[in-house]
Amino acid sequence: MSNKRKPWMNWVLFFASLVVVFLLGLLVSSITERKMEAKFAYTPVNKIKELEPRNEVWGENFPREFQSYYKTADSTFNSKYNGNAMIDMLEVDPRLVVLWAGYGFSKDYNQGRGHVYAVEDIHNSLRTGGPTGDKDGPMPSTCWTCKSPDVPRIMNEQGVEEFYKGKWGKLGAEIVNPIGCADCHDSKTMNLKVTRPALIEAFERQGKDIKKASHNDMRSLVCAQCHVEYYFDKNIPGKEGTPYLVFPWDDGQTVEDMEAYYDNIGHVDWVHKLSKASMLKAQHPGYEVFKMGIHGQRGVSCADCHMPYKTEGGQKFTDHHIQSPLNNVANSCQVCHREEKDVLTQNVYQNQDRIIENRDQLERLLVRAHVEAKKCWDLGASEKQMKDILHGIRLGQWRWDYAAASHGGSFHAPVELGRVIGKGIDITQETRIKLAKLLMELGFAGEVSYPAIETKEAAQKYIGLDIAKLKAEKAKFKKELLPKWKEAAAKREAGY
Repeated sequence: MSNKRKPWMNWVLFFASLVVVFLLGLLVSSITERKMEAKFAYTPVNKIKELEPRNEVWGENFPREFQSYYKTADSTFNSKYNGNAMIDMLEVDPRLVVLWAGYGFSKDYNQGRGHVYAVEDIHNSLRTGGPTGDKDGPMPSTCWTCKSPDVPRIMNEQGVEEFYKGKWGKLGAEIVNPIGCADCHDSKTMNLKVTRPALIEAFERQGKDIKKASHNDMRSLVCAQCHVEYYFDKNIPGKEGTPYLVFPWDDGQTVEDMEAYYDNIGHVDWVHKLSKASMLKAQHPGYEVFKMGIHGQRGVSCADCHMPYKTEGGQKFTDHHIQSPLNNVANSCQVCHREEKDVLTQNVYQNQDRIIENRDQLERLLVRAHVEAKKCWDLGASEKQMKDILHGIRLGQWRWDYAAASHGGSFHAPVELGRVIGKGIDITQETRIKLAKLLMELGFAGEVSYPAIETKEAAQKYIGLDIAKLKAEKAKFKKELLPKWKEAAAKREAGY
């Protein structure tokens, strides 16, 4: 047999070599181009001043992050429970109106949208009132704390305590930029940075230095500036009367730890309009609940799932389209989990189904407890007779609210939330037994009728809310005062 290669085979090898060389050349060219692109993309276009509140200015240096952040304006995602669209939660669940009777949330409570809407949504909320009567509205200026990168700027200019003083309307012309870059980043180094004093102060009271937190911890702590349980303390020595923002973490972060903290200082968020119970309102203890779940315990950060890394044009960066991982399963869940998207999504829904089923049961029990307590008062019950009952209502609803307000909690820590809700059901049932006994002592026979609250409007009428008046005040605010705020803000920003 001859070892001579046929002439056509030489030509095949020649052209194959040309193709390989060509492809290698393309690869080298692409790598070089991407390196040059990276060098160009992250060469600062401008110098960002300290506490610069305008996201657009940061975006000139970091266009990918900026463009991805403004995708939070997209409100089209719907999951089995909620999503990122504007949803009237009082309309979905009118029982909430009764549970929050006497508190601002009974007026208006909407499913949160993306961060880009933070300022717009607080303008539109009925809870912030209008220009009639108290022109600055019923809410304290402390309520602005988590809404804008203008907040750290103003705190730096005026001082933290001065920022917290007064009503929210006094800062309406100052706070215009939605949540963004300066809330979480240092303008010189771009390192993650805590800009809200309440979190720093909470660490200090526990003997911790937040500046020593690791980068991975910071990828959750910048979220924990706002997605936490908090309250306004008006009794801090030397700051009396100022609604100072405080995290109730001194004794720990479980529902019982924070409850004990509140009980020890005698804190009351509001007195319930029907039952007259001294109530606690959970805000949104997302960070605390997250830390109790398997992901938090294994060192997964908030950003890993809600702001996963992304590659675009050869560049790896953090996707600032902050959103539900269920709308980005490939880049969030499937980085670690190998199951199919539908399987992972169904796992989440199953946990949500189980938690919400029991949470709804606790809701129904609490509504009955409030209504039955009102009946006792109407029949002449004494404060002594009602003391333990009202405390039971406080504890039961605190557990319900803790579970309901911990956004994503049924995924973050389903075992813990199941425990909390179960205990809430026990407490509320025991309280209703005490109510039944007291009703009998007061001469009432039979069952207290459940209110007709099938709609939001019916529930608001039942607790005595004049929604038409509130809407008229809000319309007047948007017509008369809001344009002046925007005009003043535009003039100020033009002078930067």
